[in-house]
Amino acid sequence: MSARRLDASTLRRWAHTAVSDLISQTDEINALNVFPVADADTGTNMLFTMRSAWAQADSGAPGDDVTAVAAALADGALRGARGNSGVILSQILRAMADVTATATEDRVIADIDGPLLAAALRHAVTLVVTSMGEAVPGTITSVLQDAADAAGREADEQDDVAPVVAAAAQAAVAALDRTPTQLDVLADAGVVDAGGRGLLVLLDALTTTLTGHAQPRPRYRPEPVDTPAGEAGHPATAVSKGSTPQFEVMYLLSGAEQAGVEVLRARLDELGESVAIAASAEAGRYSVHVHVDDAGAAVEAALAVGTPSRIQITSLTGGADRHPAGGWARERAVLAVVDGDGAEELFTSEGAQILRPEPGLPVSAHHLLHALVNTGAEQVMVLPNGYVAAEELLAGWAVASDWGITMVPVYSGSMVQGLAALAVHDPDHQLVDDSYTMARAAAGARCGSVRVAAEEALTWAGACRPGDGLGIAGDEVVLVGDSVADVGAGLIDLLLAAGGELVTVLTGAGVEPDVADALAEHVRREHPGTDIVSFRTGHGGDVLLIGVE
Repeated sequence: MSARRLDASTLRRWAHTAVSDLISQTDEINALNVFPVADADTGTNMLFTMRSAWAQADSGAPGDDVTAVAAALADGALRGARGNSGVILSQILRAMADVTATATEDRVIADIDGPLLAAALRHAVTLVVTSMGEAVPGTITSVLQDAADAAGREADEQDDVAPVVAAAAQAAVAALDRTPTQLDVLADAGVVDAGGRGLLVLLDALTTTLTGHAQPRPRYRPEPVDTPAGEAGHPATAVSKGSTPQFEVMYLLSGAEQAGVEVLRARLDELGESVAIAASAEAGRYSVHVHVDDAGAAVEAALAVGTPSRIQITSLTGGADRHPAGGWARERAVLAVVDGDGAEELFTSEGAQILRPEPGLPVSAHHLLHALVNTGAEQVMVLPNGYVAAEELLAGWAVASDWGITMVPVYSGSMVQGLAALAVHDPDHQLVDDSYTMARAAAGARCGSVRVAAEEALTWAGACRPGDGLGIAGDEVVLVGDSVADVGAGLIDLLLAAGGELVTVLTGAGVEPDVADALAEHVRREHPGTDIVSFRTGHGGDVLLIGVE
C-alpha cells in the first residue's frame, strides 16, 4: 500500500471536514473558554476563521496545486480571523503554506508527506509564539508544541502522513489533559484549554479525511471544583490586569514595517491585554487582535505604523449570546440567484445577498453551499429565480443542514417572482411565517418572458424565423412577432387578462432603452390604472422578463 499524502483535493476536503466538525463541537469548546477572558467564544472564533479559510481555498486556488491551496487557506484564515484562537489558527495554516512553498522552491511537489507536515507543525509553534509575544503554558501553544514534537518523531520513521497525524493527535490529547495542571485559571474552573480542544478537532478532522474513520473522543465538560470558603473563584479575573476589558478589537494592518509592528505591540500592551499580531505571507500585512476598554485608541495606534482595514469591534460583555447558535454572524438572510450587474444591484438594494451563475454553467449544489456559508446566517431563504435545478437545491439543502444552516428554498421561477417574494420578507417574523408569505407572493406573481428566435421553427403560436420575438408563458411559446417590443406588449396583455395592479419588466443585455419606454406607453394606453416599473438588469438568455402582480 502506497504512503498516504495530502494533495490539493485532500487538503480542501480536510478544510471542509474541519468546518463541519467545528460546527458540531462549537458549544463544547465555548463552554471551556475561560482564558484569557471567559467570553465563551473560542469555538465560534475558530469556526469563523476556518470557514473563511475553506471559502478562500474552495473558490480561489487552482485545482491540483497543493501549494496554492495551502496559501489560499492561510490567506482566507488571516482575512477572516476572529479572536485570539482565530489568529493562532491562521498562523498554523500559514505555517503549512510557508513550508509547502519552501519545499516547492527545491523541487516540484504534488502533495504534503509526513515529514513536510511535521515541519509545518514545528514552524507553526514558532509563528504562534511570535504572534502572541510569549508562550503561556497550559494553552493551545503547549498542545501544539507536544503535537509537533510527536509528529516529528513519527515522521523520522516514514513518509505516510496518516500515522504522523495520528501521533500528533494522540500527543495533543495528553497535552490537553495536562493543561489544568499548568494554568491555575483552568484548574479553578475545572476545564481543559478551549483552544487546545479546538486544535484537537482540527487534527481529528485530518485523520478522518485521510482514513475515512472518525476518532471518538470524550466530551470535555467543565468539572465542579471545590472552592475554599470565602473565595469567590472568578477565573477570568485571575489572569486579567484588572476588570475584564469592554471590547475585542481586530483589524488587518497593511504597509507596516517590522519595527513599527513592535511599537504597535508595545502600545497595545499598555492599552489592554490578549495582544496578538500575526504576520501574513505577504510582506507588511498583519492581523491584529487586542482586548481593551478604549477601542478607538487601539485603532488609532495602528495609524502611526500602517493602514488598518476590516476593523471589527465586539463587546466582550455579551458572553455566549453575542452570536446566534452555531457561531453564525446573524440569524437570517436572503440569498438570491441573479444574472446581470443591474440585477445584482437591484436585489442587493432590497437587502438580499447574491449568487451569480458562472457564464454558461448551471448553479451546482457546491456553488450554492459556498454562497450559503458566505451569508454568515443560521437561516437562509433561497430565491433560485429559475437558475437552480431542483436536484441541486435538494443536494445543497442536505449539506447545508449538516453544516448547521437552515436553508429554506422559496420557489421563484424568474427574477420577477424573486422580487415579489423579497418585497414581503420580514426577518422579525417566525421562519415558517416568513417563508410562507414569501412563497405566496412569488406564486402570486404571474410571469413570462420574451426571447429572440435563433432559428426557423414551428411553435404552438405558429412558425418563427431567426430574429423574431417569442413570447413565452410557462414552458410554451404563446406569441410570435416581428419585434421584441410588440411581443412584450402582447405578453403583458395576456398576463393582465386575469387582472393585475403592477407590471414589472426586467430588460436584459443588448435591449435598447426605447423597448421599456414602448412597453410603459402601451400599459398606460391599454391598461389605465395599472402601474408599470422597469429595471435594466443586463441578464443573459431571455431578453425580457415580465411579471404581473
